[in-house]
Amino acid sequence: MSASGERELVERVDEHDEVVAVVSRDEAIRHRWLHRIATVVCRDPAGRTLVHRRPDHAARFPGRFNWMLGGAVEVGESYEEAAARELAEELGVRVIPRFVLKFPCAGAISPYWLGLHEAVVTGPVSPDPEEIAWHDWLTDPELAELVRHEAFVPDAREAFHRYLAERRPGNTR
Repeated sequence: MSASGERELVERVDEHDEVVAVVSRDEAIRHRWLHRIATVVCRDPAGRTLVHRRPDHAARFPGRFNWMLGGAVEVGESYEEAAARELAEELGVRVIPRFVLKFPCAGAISPYWLGLHEAVVTGPVSPDPEEIAWHDWLTDPELAELVRHEAFVPDAREAFHRYLAERRPGNTR
């Protein structure tokens, strides 16, 4: 259920990321159906990356570290629209994220298509305490060290390695 108590609806998709049905997110997770998740990597003008720790009471990955903000793509929403909405909801930042990549993620809880975006955040942030218990801006070496920590969200670790591969010089994808 969403924060307002309503069932959170998502689009169930196939292996090609084509919509096949509208289902509740809980149902998609329970049946391990593919659905869509949009995430955003936030960087500051100095190139540091925002990292956060989930609250201990969070339903998904309590107390774990993550370098992405995000959540389920709503019915009829694009990855980019969902990423911008999630950024505003979780961090209080209004910016249009840039699409970087998407891939089918096996997921620690359930499989899904992950759309990864990035955004440069120039102003102050106002993290939602229901989503973010702690945050800081880390340099690339500091982030790379944290990613190896067991308290890092496993799906975020996979996304980190794919993101690095996408950013490698000479990558023409």
